[in-house]
Amino acid sequence: MAQLKKVLAGSFAVMMTATMMAGCGNSDSSSKSDAASNGGNTDSKAPDSQVESQEPAKTEDLVNTGKKYNIYVWNTEFKERFEQFYWDKRDTALWDGVEVNWITNTNEGGVYQTKLDEAIASQNSAAADDKMDMFLVEIDYAKKYVEADITLDVIGECGVSNDDMANQYAYTRQAMTDKAGKLKGVSWQACSGLFLYNANYAKEVLGTDDPEQVQAMISDWTKFEEVAAKMKEKGIAMVSGFDDTYRCFSNNVSAPWVTDGKITVDPQIKAWVDQTKDWTDKGYNNKTVLWDKAWDAGQKIDGKTFGYFYPSWGIPFCLLPRTLDTPTDKGGKEEVGNGGYGLWRACAGPQSYFWGGTWICGAYGSDNIAITRDIMLKLTCDTDIMAAICDKTQDCVNNKASLKKLSDGGYKNPFLGGQNVLNELAAAAEKVDLTNKLSAYDQGCNEEFQAAMHDYFLGNTATYEDALKAFKSKIETRYGDVKFDV
Repeated sequence: MAQLKKVLAGSFAVMMTATMMAGCGNSDSSSKSDAASNGGNTDSKAPDSQVESQEPAKTEDLVNTGKKYNIYVWNTEFKERFEQFYWDKRDTALWDGVEVNWITNTNEGGVYQTKLDEAIASQNSAAADDKMDMFLVEIDYAKKYVEADITLDVIGECGVSNDDMANQYAYTRQAMTDKAGKLKGVSWQACSGLFLYNANYAKEVLGTDDPEQVQAMISDWTKFEEVAAKMKEKGIAMVSGFDDTYRCFSNNVSAPWVTDGKITVDPQIKAWVDQTKDWTDKGYNNKTVLWDKAWDAGQKIDGKTFGYFYPSWGIPFCLLPRTLDTPTDKGGKEEVGNGGYGLWRACAGPQSYFWGGTWICGAYGSDNIAITRDIMLKLTCDTDIMAAICDKTQDCVNNKASLKKLSDGGYKNPFLGGQNVLNELAAAAEKVDLTNKLSAYDQGCNEEFQAAMHDYFLGNTATYEDALKAFKSKIETRYGDVKFDV
């Protein structure tokens, strides 16, 4: 135990140094923070035998002596899930005399990871009530923490078994499995993506808003572009901006950004560049940038944009509030008649992908690991609780049985005009494979590459090669421990 604590302190001293060397940038995901790591290529799929042969920690051996349970988060999403779906179902005996304490730091400017790393660095010396018990991570920087000693083994140290997690999608476990085959985090979300489109424009240009018929018209990129040409004739952009299709390509790469210290631009990433430059020149997009006001504006039902690539979280957090004429904070209701509510539809689109996701991690040094196990079991494994999360929040949950239960029960999404998209989301989640696709540098590489290419798309940079040089320069500043192989 003492030796492990020594390793923990040492490994994160390296990580802290790397993080302080890193710069900050705008993210193209729900994350807006930066992380550098002492890791390089991290094969994201552990041999099945390593994981399946693990014996889960015995429940009676899990420590549960603390009086304060500290959870590090960057927003209120998990807190809301915790309070709405876990608290009344919790093991009250475990929580007897224990207070939950939320430590919230914004993702903006890398603050969350900075504060998290500071807490990790002081975990050994912190007073019992100040020790971190649980923290959350996002996919773009997860590998930094997956390979760190601070993150508890879900099976071997938290006692959650493979049988408990049998309904979870494979990619959500691939993302959080370290080089030694240990699972370091679990998620309640399956962030598989769809193409969400404006039903009014579909009927106007394509003659139908039926999801099956629209899907047949955009089932591959060639067909998608043919529809884009038709939309342009009516003054409608097929997608809003440069970054809209990025995840469709970046999720289907053959190798991670960084392998053995060398950074490579995958052919799929280059395909995104070529497509986006062509579409920009042809006027198939509105030349917007992800998350800017012009990008948001296209989500109005009269916003002259046909559709957006979103996972399920994109509806409640992005598309729904932006398409309302009267926001809910000004008295508007989420109902048909308020802007575009009920006037959007969804289909699989031309290529399967996923976008984002939040994982729950247990912290080494916690004095309430039994509570961590209880949270993981109920918020990521319990079929009924997961079904309730999906039904009430529109989140596509990481539980196959829950999605099937809802779908078979006649699930309807009122925002999508009563459409049941759970089968499409489930099918897309099954297709996601993260084998050898993730590295600890993904967030920085994704952000800086997209930013460099924006100037190329706009014509501010003459050639792709010039944009690539700008990308190299930014990455050399952001990360000092990688070389280029492009």
